[in-house]
Amino acid sequence: MADNNALQNKDEVSALARGLALVRAVANASQPLSNRELVEATGIPKATISRLAATLVAAGYLRQAVDSERFSLGAALLELGNAYLRNFDFRNQARPHLAQLAEIAGANVHLGVRDGLDILLIDTLKPRSALILSRMDVGSRMAIATSAAGRAYMASLPNDERTALMAQLLAVSADPAALQARLDEAFSEYARLGFCTSFGEWHPDIHALGFTLRGPRGELYAVSCGGPAFKLSREMLLEKVAPKLLETQLAVAREMGI
Repeated sequence: MADNNALQNKDEVSALARGLALVRAVANASQPLSNRELVEATGIPKATISRLAATLVAAGYLRQAVDSERFSLGAALLELGNAYLRNFDFRNQARPHLAQLAEIAGANVHLGVRDGLDILLIDTLKPRSALILSRMDVGSRMAIATSAAGRAYMASLPNDERTALMAQLLAVSADPAALQARLDEAFSEYARLGFCTSFGEWHPDIHALGFTLRGPRGELYAVSCGGPAFKLSREMLLEKVAPKLLETQLAVAREMGI
């Protein structure tokens, strides 16, 4: 159960923080949640949950199943999500290059931005030849600490931002010393090769390479190129895909005028 006091700090509006926590709990669930399950997921009292849920349903941000107290996400959130994605003109500019990389590599390519301790995917591209479809789609997440894209993102940050993010990751790690060592290795890897690797670390059946792109205003994006380990061996990714990955990075940078 979440610590209800942790949902807010002194600068936050309590009701807003609780409402957002409720929406996030519903978003993270694999099926509609009941009032009791929302209490367990957020730590918010049941009476408050009922009032917040009624308000969010009325605004269209949650949807209540007919003759049920179970809640799922409402259509108004899709509108907000689409508005958020419309801000990423860069996505459309980078897409042809990333699609070409997906075809050449025979791998899934994902474009993402940072959201907390995760990389949030804002675009996904699959090769036409793919026999196994990726379960990752827009809105999916990859952990910064273990994914190739997340490590590349960290490696590309200014030192002060990287140090602050490292502190957050170490604070929630079960083995901070091991994590520190692995991330330091990833930073060295990125400086040496121009990309980071993750062979079965983010997911035991996934191999991937990660790199970053800069948008026209200097914004940082993380990119993952990978897929099933049985299809994309370590050697194949490093020898065949890595050179194309670096070519893609340069092509996008030239188009951005960077």
